[in-house]
Amino acid sequence: MPESLQLQLEQLTSGKYEQLESLMDLVYPDLGGAWPLNTINNLIQDFPEGQICLTDNEKIVGLALTVQVEHKQFSYPHTYDDLIGKRLTIKHNPKGDALYGLDIVIHPDYRGHRLGRRLYDARKELCRQLNLKGILAGGRIPNYHLHADKLSAAEYLNAVRNRKIYDPILSFQLSNDFQIKRLLKQYLPEDKKSHGYATLLEWDNILYDNADKILDVRKSSVRVGAIQWQMRQVSSVEEVLLQVEYFIDTFSSYKSDFALFPEFFNAALMGSSEQKDQRQVIRHLAGFTEQFREAISKMTVKYNINVITGSMPLIDGGELYNVSYLCRRDGTFEAQRKIHITPHERKDWIMKGGDELKVFETDAGRIGILICYDIEFPELSRILAEKKVDIIFVPFWTDTKNGYLRVRHCAQARAIENECYTVICGSCGNLPQVKSLDVQYAQSAVLSPSDFSFPHDAVLAEATPNTEMTLFADLDLDKLKILRKEGSVNNLIDRRKDLYQVSWLR
Repeated sequence: MPESLQLQLEQLTSGKYEQLESLMDLVYPDLGGAWPLNTINNLIQDFPEGQICLTDNEKIVGLALTVQVEHKQFSYPHTYDDLIGKRLTIKHNPKGDALYGLDIVIHPDYRGHRLGRRLYDARKELCRQLNLKGILAGGRIPNYHLHADKLSAAEYLNAVRNRKIYDPILSFQLSNDFQIKRLLKQYLPEDKKSHGYATLLEWDNILYDNADKILDVRKSSVRVGAIQWQMRQVSSVEEVLLQVEYFIDTFSSYKSDFALFPEFFNAALMGSSEQKDQRQVIRHLAGFTEQFREAISKMTVKYNINVITGSMPLIDGGELYNVSYLCRRDGTFEAQRKIHITPHERKDWIMKGGDELKVFETDAGRIGILICYDIEFPELSRILAEKKVDIIFVPFWTDTKNGYLRVRHCAQARAIENECYTVICGSCGNLPQVKSLDVQYAQSAVLSPSDFSFPHDAVLAEATPNTEMTLFADLDLDKLKILRKEGSVNNLIDRRKDLYQVSWLR
């Protein structure tokens, strides 16, 4: 896989047929290669939203072809030919109540990075948006030919289901929450590796509403995670990155959309500097920032999760800043610099504040990042709220409980004032070898507005104080939408704009 990625999920267009043809010919040389142009054009015309491609810098590296079918027809034994009409036209039923997965293709150079899961997730999201019963698929079992002399097809399925045998297609489908419904005989007779067999697989849409069809492209539930990070003595960047990857992998395993690290989470590396002057020590730490950003950005692609990198020192034009990166799972990243610099940062580190407040668009909602002290200035959160931000992430570092409580209470107030969620995340433990960072106090938390549809204490989740741990919470964005129109109070609607306003001057 290339070093520089620009991954994007998008609808397939006829203009990309040459790329599709090349990819399918490469992946399916034993099954006739690519579908003809007229087949693909008909698919795009009949069901454009079901034809999804994953591109890297505009090059197709993944593909998912899908049609709509009647569940009762294709949930029983059938063959691949039952989907094919005249002139290789794939049958699409616009009144069908289920999706049928035709092909999932990943370029060999991009395998091993869970890109196929993204296409499966996109299909599932489409199924939810169209309010369909579920997704059906006839799945090949290409490794069966290696075991056919000892196992029947049914025995092979059980062995794969119990993880005694690995099958590149069936094992992957099972890991994506598909269930085996039955064994299909002569599904694709020319598939010699599968001996013509296939599995009828189904993913059930538990949100299916039989009453009406609902189309809602907005993601309604977002899972966030925070790492209450243990400061410990370390000897290298690689040692810290191993710990970082462990946590990112953990959050990915629990299907989190976001992972948040604390402010200055890698500060233990300051202990590796031979300098005594604190201004030189913090600049020593800044020398690792680009390496951390690049490594974490690659992890977000590998583990399919958006990561807010806490914060790190950054030297730009000779000036020192405190910066947080949003590393998206599509390989892109953006930065938010801390705007309000604490007296300690200004005096001991000669740090400068940023002059831009950003709103970040992500595949899981619109977010903002306010680093520690910034959350204590309500104007910033109000400006973000004006731009319809749903979640504000707050990486912080505090040494004492009173410092922590300033961050905590202000973050809670911002959630109530602006009818949004706030996620605060800090570090714990001691660093005796690092001056001014020798003690930490933190109790990371996910905070909500205060109304009937939210927890009674407006706390969705919180960590044990001063203990390294992970924190998860599911954020219901629809609740925010309802709150802003039908809440017990309406903080945003009821502002007296005839008397006052908050605006950005630059």
